[in-house]
Amino acid sequence: MTINEYNFAGKKAIVRVDFNVPIQDGKITDMTRINGALPTLKLILEKGGSLIIMSHMGKPKGKVKPELSLSQIVDAVSTALGTPVQFCNDCQKADEQAAALKPGEVLLLENLRYYPEEEGKPVGIDKEDPAYDEAKKAMKASQKEFAKKLASYADCWVMDAFGTAHRKHASTAVIADYFDKENVMLGLLMEKEVTAVDNVLSNIKRPFVAIMGGSKVSSKIGIIENLLGKVDKLILCGGMTYTFSKAHGGEIGDSIVELDKLDVALGVEKMAKENGVELVLGEDSVCCTGYDFKTFSVKEGAQIKVFPSNAIEAGWDGLDAGPISREKFAKALEGAKTILWNGPAGCFECEEFTPGSRAIGEAVAKATAEGAFSLIGGGDSVACVNKFGLADKVSYISTGGGALLEAIEGKVLPGIAAVKGE
Repeated sequence: MTINEYNFAGKKAIVRVDFNVPIQDGKITDMTRINGALPTLKLILEKGGSLIIMSHMGKPKGKVKPELSLSQIVDAVSTALGTPVQFCNDCQKADEQAAALKPGEVLLLENLRYYPEEEGKPVGIDKEDPAYDEAKKAMKASQKEFAKKLASYADCWVMDAFGTAHRKHASTAVIADYFDKENVMLGLLMEKEVTAVDNVLSNIKRPFVAIMGGSKVSSKIGIIENLLGKVDKLILCGGMTYTFSKAHGGEIGDSIVELDKLDVALGVEKMAKENGVELVLGEDSVCCTGYDFKTFSVKEGAQIKVFPSNAIEAGWDGLDAGPISREKFAKALEGAKTILWNGPAGCFECEEFTPGSRAIGEAVAKATAEGAFSLIGGGDSVACVNKFGLADKVSYISTGGGALLEAIEGKVLPGIAAVKGE
């Protein structure tokens, strides 16, 4: 069943959304996630249904933390939906409010992660403790009861939180067990995400170029290995550049490096060669003698200079792709028909080190204008395209970080499997 086919008239829909929005001084600083869910929520209301909205915020780890209460977003959600939103401060005691909902009315539940049952992880006990396995078993049973309680408030469940689809939580997967199959479905945002991933991984138009950035090879190795069986070109940039340089005996100064992953880097190069994939690595880097990673700024008196990526002097830290690398990356993206970008080329938060990521963003936008399908995923990559004003010049910006990466890695996402009954 799809949300467009379902008859919501007179029915209550409990919808899992991702309203984990950034809040500063009690105000939402970025409405992207709320805006992304609006088409689904409005469609249900337009079809004569009532809404019970559930989400998490932050990582309270099973404890009530006022600074992470969803009560802070009630007014913003009301304004966005164009209708008053009621609030329930206890997810397990929403029976009366849910039962009283009339068509067109909306109820927002408190932060799901105030309850350890949502994630299904034992709280206050170490994994090494002999009693951990029993505690985990008991928590899984409690998780089912929590999911059953949430399900009892509604006639159908809509999964529209791609950002948490890779987690088998009470609200993202387990809840499906308490509805008939015809009463569970993906929301419009989830459908778009699934289609976008499918375009990149299954419905590939070639040449297919993937750009993997970020600081560590280790956090991306599963994705890289999966992509090497699919792409024509793979651009590797960001901090992982220096692990590859070091693997070949290069000098990388004070740049970030994973010394225990040098063999992994060499293995990636070998696998790329075996698969006929053109591996594109940066040749030069913009380096600095004093960068503050906490404030994303250059310290007073620090110097900035370009070095070959395999000949960086001691005391210098590689922080962005140099001019030769930027040209090389842009050249690799020319003529691409499918593009995946995850991870920046450097410390783009600081103006001095934005050129690498900007060059990639502009090359992706150019290829998109020439007919490529471009998928941007991961918080930093999304932040890049927004910062450079390129959001409307790429094909699709994913709302999921970890979920997108696991999908690219070829893993089954529990939130999608639950809807499909897998």
